[in-house]
Amino acid sequence: MTRIKYFQELFQRYRRPGDLVFAVVFLLFALFLLSQLGEQTKWVKRTKWFGQPSLWPSIAVWGMVIFGAFHLLGSIVSPRIYGRLKEVVFWLRSLEYVLYFLAYVAIVPLCGYLPSTILFALFLTLRAGFRRPLHLTLAALFAVCVALIFRGFLQVKIPAGEIYQYLPEAIRAFALTYL
Repeated sequence: MTRIKYFQELFQRYRRPGDLVFAVVFLLFALFLLSQLGEQTKWVKRTKWFGQPSLWPSIAVWGMVIFGAFHLLGSIVSPRIYGRLKEVVFWLRSLEYVLYFLAYVAIVPLCGYLPSTILFALFLTLRAGFRRPLHLTLAALFAVCVALIFRGFLQVKIPAGEIYQYLPEAIRAFALTYL
């Protein structure tokens, strides 16, 4: 025989590890966006309300604030499931890759786009746990293709490396343009 669920049981919520931290950070971010609406979007005079440049950003940000506040309220009043610190530490581990990217951006003007991209791809391949020569070869090949496509084919303006100044004159011109 099936048991009838009561209204409270249908909508019962448990606070998962890290939920309160996420709710606070999300609400603070939404409030920050709300504080920037007047600077980033404008309400234009003599324009219909549905044609306003600020309409959809305002609806979206106000929705973030309202639902973020409800989420925070729900997190506060819900019974807690322990393990929050472990969950937050797990989230913070992803910042490691942000630091890698910042290091890559700092190295490109010194070493050049092609060498930096190859080193970065090899490093991330090793960091991800792939150690076989095939994996490292594929990572280096991928990096060479990316660098040649972006610098050579698409002509994306990426600073040339200072290391290229030490190359012979004939190779330096090619490296400054395509590598």
